[in-house]
Amino acid sequence: MLKNIPKNLSPELVKVLIEMGHGDEIVLADGNYPAASNAKKLIRCDGLPMPELLKSILELFPLDQYVEQPVALMAVAKGDETKPAIWEEYKALLDQGVSIESIERQAFYERGKQAYAIVATGEEAIYANILLKKGVVK
Repeated sequence: MLKNIPKNLSPELVKVLIEMGHGDEIVLADGNYPAASNAKKLIRCDGLPMPELLKSILELFPLDQYVEQPVALMAVAKGDETKPAIWEEYKALLDQGVSIESIERQAFYERGKQAYAIVATGEEAIYANILLKKGVVK
């Protein structure tokens, strides 16, 4: 056991977070995301709510301070009236002033394919996918 590592982070996920370097990206994917078919590295975190997982990751993971938008969300598709409430939960967990990018669905999938890893969750909220760019540990 180790101290100060959130208990909901698996050893595999902690290892991936450690391996990632400055500028690498990780996708936290909801249950509808095609994680297995798009991931270079796939980590399963089924059963964990995304806000809880995001909070724990942010305890260990610095966001990139050298880019304008170190966080990205999958944009709601044109014509879809959904207003994802989970986004407000994410914003509450992020440091004030962190700018969030909105990426069209297919473009988000393409960017996700380039990510260092994709974390598959069973999150049921739609448009709950979030991409994080790793910063420098100071």
